[in-house]
Amino acid sequence: MTRNFFTPVAAAASALALLLPTAQAETNFGQVAMHVAYMLQNHHYSKQDFDDKVSGEMLHNYLNMLDFKHIFFTEQDVAGFKDKYETTLDDHVLMRNISPAIEIYDIYKERVKERVEFLKKALETNKFTFDSKRTIQIKRDKAPWPKDKAEQDKLWLDIIEDNLLAERIADETRERDEKKKAEKAAAKKAESAAAKPEAKAEEPKAAAPAKPEVAAKKDKDKDDKDLTPKERVLKDYTRLLESINENDTKDVVNFFLSSLATAYDPHTEYMSTDESDNFRIHMSHKLVGIGALLGQKDDGAEIQGIVVGGPADKQGQLKLNDRIIAVAQGDDEFVDVKYLKLQKIVDMIRGEKNTTVRIKIVPADDPAGTRIIAIVRDEVPLKEKLANAELLVTPPDLGKTLKVGWINLSNFYADMENGTVSTSADVERLLRRLMKEKIDGLVLDLRDNGGGSLDEAIKLTGLFVPAGPVVQAKDWRGSITWRDCENEKPVYDGPMIVLTNKASASASEILAAALQDYHRALIVGDKSTFGKGTVQTILPVERYMPFFSDKKGAGDLKVTIQKFYRIAGGSTQLKGVEADVPLPSIRDVLDIGEASAENPLPYDTIPPRKYPLFRKDPFPIEEINARVKSRLATNPEFQNVVDEAKRLKDKIDRNTVSLNLQEREKERLDNEARRDKQTEERAKRVKEVAERIKDNGFKTYHLTLDNVDKPDLVPESAFTKEMNSGMRTASKDEEGGSDESKFPYGVEPVKLETIHVLRDLLELDHKPTTAAKTEDKAAAADKPQAQ
Repeated sequence: MTRNFFTPVAAAASALALLLPTAQAETNFGQVAMHVAYMLQNHHYSKQDFDDKVSGEMLHNYLNMLDFKHIFFTEQDVAGFKDKYETTLDDHVLMRNISPAIEIYDIYKERVKERVEFLKKALETNKFTFDSKRTIQIKRDKAPWPKDKAEQDKLWLDIIEDNLLAERIADETRERDEKKKAEKAAAKKAESAAAKPEAKAEEPKAAAPAKPEVAAKKDKDKDDKDLTPKERVLKDYTRLLESINENDTKDVVNFFLSSLATAYDPHTEYMSTDESDNFRIHMSHKLVGIGALLGQKDDGAEIQGIVVGGPADKQGQLKLNDRIIAVAQGDDEFVDVKYLKLQKIVDMIRGEKNTTVRIKIVPADDPAGTRIIAIVRDEVPLKEKLANAELLVTPPDLGKTLKVGWINLSNFYADMENGTVSTSADVERLLRRLMKEKIDGLVLDLRDNGGGSLDEAIKLTGLFVPAGPVVQAKDWRGSITWRDCENEKPVYDGPMIVLTNKASASASEILAAALQDYHRALIVGDKSTFGKGTVQTILPVERYMPFFSDKKGAGDLKVTIQKFYRIAGGSTQLKGVEADVPLPSIRDVLDIGEASAENPLPYDTIPPRKYPLFRKDPFPIEEINARVKSRLATNPEFQNVVDEAKRLKDKIDRNTVSLNLQEREKERLDNEARRDKQTEERAKRVKEVAERIKDNGFKTYHLTLDNVDKPDLVPESAFTKEMNSGMRTASKDEEGGSDESKFPYGVEPVKLETIHVLRDLLELDHKPTTAAKTEDKAAAADKPQAQ
């Protein structure tokens, strides 16, 4: 029967996920669970009761979340869980009872402990010869659980052998890479020495003072590469067990309620207080803390980055690669953070603005000592994921010189509480500067952009089309609404490409679909985008809880309330936005996208709206694709992608890997030989192009929100990662410069081909004209794609 609860409350449209303080022990998580269940029934698009069917789906999700490889539970365990809870979890949750979650998790902990003990014994007593003809499945998420302990033991011997084999091969690969690197460095040094004129003999320099000796690392502190394969395998599973044991009731309830939420659809999600805080940080690109990037480092957290101008940077004592071992709030006692989860350490360091946190560190330059540093927390801007741009001036070698504006956008961010951060405002600043430089065309790069703020997607669309509808939405009643962009005329009306891939989702698909339907921009990239055509809103659970109850750990519910539709009537749900000009991609064979998720909402269509076509005539897509096909046929980079995609597809379909060392070694050597050959051939092409164009290559200038208004553009040679990210990071020993520098013209293949497509568009196309407002002619040609 239908269980009614409160009426919906208004909340921000669209969603993602982020961090807050640890929940208080008093929080009644049974009450939280009950309210989340009622909220799902009453607010989710499907209006699905939390009944026996959903109960079964919830149990399925929970077991798979805990044991996604199906290696810890047995069929006997799973059968027992189903007998007790497959049709009763709804009753338990609605009666505020979360004991099933705890019971199942405790059994899971015990099963992991049993397997780690089995692994220890097997490593001590079994001899793994790696000479059998056996294979093991790569992905086991669809495989049945082992029938009993005997079958599980047999499976685990294969798992252990596979892990040891992988570590052994990793060691051999590392040795090979280090040898090649040393040979390359020696050759470079010899070449440099040969090029120098004979130097005069120098007076011998005074010997440098001896450095103090540092005690040898204990076995527990060894770097992974210094451990044997057996030690590394044991360490990995021991870490897993420690992590599982560290989870408290709040964490278990988070897993449990997330399993309930995803029973409704893949994008409905219960978010703990930590995750809610992380979501807000992700959307606003700022947080209150010390301005340091932490990474897990064995028994603590390592400083892997420091935000330039942030609290830690201004204080000046914290250095890269320092290791945090304890944290104190103000004048309170220190809390040891060794072996704590990274998230818990982060929570302890973040806090209220203008409060002090003290951290005890092991300095990178004095591993035998410790130091205490006090830092006053403050607001920290996160610049790395903000919009940025490039101005690319093409070389004469490629034909008539073009000025190409390239805007990089990794998500649609917005400060939903204070309105101080805006994607559309940032992109407009970059766009106007590019226009000031008189660009011939624009590329909006939405690759790997998972979405974000719906409002920002609509405003951003308005920078490129005149006032009109951008997206339609339908709620559970079937009521259809639409949202318009309100700019009287576009900021930029020149030639335009939107570059997408399979990871472009949600708000990215709204913008790409609208610009495609308006005949405003050419869509280039993977065959289609992700296919997420649903709207989520954030509902704070505490708003639904009784007034006097403890609500500190209640968290939030991100719930699907509507479906998106294109203005031409189709949905992007499941199908995504199909590229006008598809390029070969590895992602096209990967099991990603909405269609590969569990419980996705179905695809459907609604009537189109009327909207003004930006241009009366369609793009010359057939001619452009013919040119692209001709280029790709002779482009080794894309031929390599096609070849690798086929190999990967065969491997995915096979879903097994050999436990025979000779076979694995042969596969590794074949792969390395093939990739070495590709690298060698690429290096030849890079050299040939460099010799041909001399100094007349691409001229690239980088624009960030910090330098966009400055009179002089920053050339690529003067641009650093720190300028883009605003963060100083530990230097990596990366040979050969940036990834792009390894390709001809110093431009990665998809980027270079997109520039070629823009040139095709300029050569084949007539100047775009803004059509008078007419009835939409696109509906008949609509590629059914959805939001």
